[in-house]
Amino acid sequence: MKLYLDNKIVVVVGGSQGIGLSIVTKFLQENAFVHVISRNSYYESETKIAESYPNNVFFYRSDATDELKLKASRDEILKRTNGEIDVLIANVGNGRNPVNPINDQDVWKNSWDTNFETSLNTARVFSPSIKTGSIIFISSICGIEYVGAPTDYSVAKAALISFSKILSHKLAPNIRVNVVAPGNILTKDGTWDKKNKENPLEVEKMLNELVPLKRFGTPDEIADTVLFLASKSASFITGSCITVDGGQTVRF
Repeated sequence: MKLYLDNKIVVVVGGSQGIGLSIVTKFLQENAFVHVISRNSYYESETKIAESYPNNVFFYRSDATDELKLKASRDEILKRTNGEIDVLIANVGNGRNPVNPINDQDVWKNSWDTNFETSLNTARVFSPSIKTGSIIFISSICGIEYVGAPTDYSVAKAALISFSKILSHKLAPNIRVNVVAPGNILTKDGTWDKKNKENPLEVEKMLNELVPLKRFGTPDEIADTVLFLASKSASFITGSCITVDGGQTVRF
């Protein structure tokens, strides 16, 4: 399938590791120009990508919870792109919180800021620069149904799905807005990677009982879905939440 993403200007907020890194790599393979915003440095991965795509990838340091810092990165990007952006992807998130029924205020606020406010800030800062294009948020199946995740994380991801649906109406018809909701994705040094090393039998039991495909998903499988939603092949899709979870939430 031809995706027609050549020369598209793509901004990925949260693109230095895991799912975000796969999204960046996939767009580069489609000959897009990719601007990567991340809070932390992952020099090995960034160096490798920069060496492979020296003219197509650019890196910026910014904390997406801070709107002013995000605006500074935006201004740098717009100088490089003559004020144009085609695809915006918000991929910041972290669900490593205690699983108490309701976490303390500080924990809850930090989770909300990380899992919702980062996407809100991203949309607020960058959407005025998109004349015709696509915004894609990375949420989670935890925002769709109860799967045992921390309450604050699940609520934030649910709010993100609702936000995207509202935004898809308010930014139409020129900008499409969609969400990808991953299930259990295995990333290096990620939550499931650590759990699998600590208790592989328990993890295998979970996969066999809860996931019809009986395996983890990969970052590339999420990235492929993102590329499809950004492409002309998805030109009539907006306001949707695409679940990529091996069938885990099929019973809902």
